[in-house]
Amino acid sequence: MPFDYTLDFHTVDFRQHPELYRVGRGEQGVLLVQPYKGEILPHWRFKDAAAATESSEVIYGLFEAYLKAHDFVGADMARKFIQMGFTRARRYANHRGGKKYAGPVPDDKKGQSGAHGRAELPRTDHPDEDKVEAAAIFKRKWDQAKVHPEYLQQKEAFIQKYGK
Repeated sequence: MPFDYTLDFHTVDFRQHPELYRVGRGEQGVLLVQPYKGEILPHWRFKDAAAATESSEVIYGLFEAYLKAHDFVGADMARKFIQMGFTRARRYANHRGGKKYAGPVPDDKKGQSGAHGRAELPRTDHPDEDKVEAAAIFKRKWDQAKVHPEYLQQKEAFIQKYGK
């Protein structure tokens, strides 16, 4: 099932209502789903390799803690933040200032990722090497998270119970 952007994310507590959560694709909902956004976002940093190392380790620790608590939604959100560390660091490496697309996000697409019909801006000829390394650090943690046996087991159980 696709990620449901019609929910009132200001009032829904997904820890209390995991049945409303949808895994979706990629990073969908990463900056919307509470209380996890509030728990994970303060630790999310990718400005350089040192920040990415500390951030990815802390968030991976949260990922493991959520798994231990059998809180799949929290684990999946931590996985999404780790994935987003990779994608954002790569974006800033490739596009000075981090702006990937020309023009504003359409009002009806705010909070959703994607080009939404906008053209991609030109990439820099000289990627920021510190951001490239920050991305690689997050990528290694993301690769660990997405194949973690307990994560895979809880994901399958969640999908069986609630749908994707």
